[in-house]
Amino acid sequence: METYYIGIDIGGTTCRVSLGCVVDGTLEIIKKMDTYTTQSFTVTKMLENLRSDVNILRRELTIAAIGISCGGPLNSKDGLILSPPNLIGWDRVEIVKYFMDATGIPTRLCNDANAGALAEWMYGAGKGTDSMVFMTFGTGMGAGLILNGRLYEGASDMAGEIGHVRLAAEGPVGYGKRGSFEGFCSGGGIAQYAQSVLLAKRQQGLIIPWAQDIKAVSAKDVGLAANRGDSTALGIMDDIGKNLGIGLSMIIDILNPERIVIGSIYARNVNHLYEPSQAIIQEEALMYAADACTVVPSELGESIGDLASLTVASYFYEKELMHEK
Repeated sequence: METYYIGIDIGGTTCRVSLGCVVDGTLEIIKKMDTYTTQSFTVTKMLENLRSDVNILRRELTIAAIGISCGGPLNSKDGLILSPPNLIGWDRVEIVKYFMDATGIPTRLCNDANAGALAEWMYGAGKGTDSMVFMTFGTGMGAGLILNGRLYEGASDMAGEIGHVRLAAEGPVGYGKRGSFEGFCSGGGIAQYAQSVLLAKRQQGLIIPWAQDIKAVSAKDVGLAANRGDSTALGIMDDIGKNLGIGLSMIIDILNPERIVIGSIYARNVNHLYEPSQAIIQEEALMYAADACTVVPSELGESIGDLASLTVASYFYEKELMHEK
C-alpha cells in the first residue's frame, strides 16, 4: 500500500504545495501545484491559497501527514513561525494548527535547513549514515543535524546555526557578523569578498574583464569566471574553499559525523572548493574524526525545496506517528 504525503515549502521568494509518495524507498514527487510569489500576498491570503491547494491534492487520496518547511526562527514544538527576516508579516503564525484544523491531517513544521537534512539523509547523499550534517551554502549558511539516527533541533530550535560562528576577526559580513561562516560561505558573502579583491586590484591599475562593474559582481559571476580559468576568480574560490575548510574542521571535531552534505553553491562549484577545503581539514581537524567523515555535494539539486517539505511529512509519519501506533 502506497503512503501519500503533502509538502508545503514556504520561502522568502516563493511558496508551493506538492504531493509525494514513497516508492521502493524513494520519495517521488507526484504533483506540484502553482508557485506563489511570497510578497505578492498577505499572510492570510497566502495561507488560504496553500490550504486550497492542499484540499485539491487530498480529494481522492488518503494523506498520511503534511510537512511544512520554512526558514527560521520557528517554534517547531508549538508549530509557530516566528517572524523570519525574509517573511515580512509572518509573526507568530500558528501554521500547524491552521492546517490541522482545516484538514484533520497530522502536520509537522521544520526549518528549511533541518528539512533539507532530512531529505538528503533519507533519500539523497546522506542515505545510509547514522550521523550527518547538511549545509545549505546558498543565500545564507545554515545546517541541519542528523545525530544517532534522529534529527537534532536543539533546546530552542536553534541547533545548526553555523553561519553565525565567527571564522576570522575581519571579513565579509553575514548573519550580522563580520568574518562569520556565512560571511565567507554564502552567495552574498562570496560577492562581498570578491568585490573587495577586485577593488584592490583596480586600485593597483588592474582591470578584470568580467568585473567591469565591481559592485554588481555576484557569486555566480565568480563561479563562471573560475570555470573559464580566470586566475583572479580561481584565487577567490580558493580563499572561499579554505575558509569553508576552517568551518568544516570545527564541525568535524565537535560532531564527528560520518558525512557532511553541502548544497547549492558548493554543489555547483565543487571542482573549485573541494581541494582547498580538504587541505585545511587535513591540517586542522582531528585525524581520526577527519578520516571518518566524507564531504560530498547534495544529490537532490534544485528539487530539494519540494522534497524537503515532503520528507518532513514522511519522517514525522514514519518515526513518530507509526512509533506511537
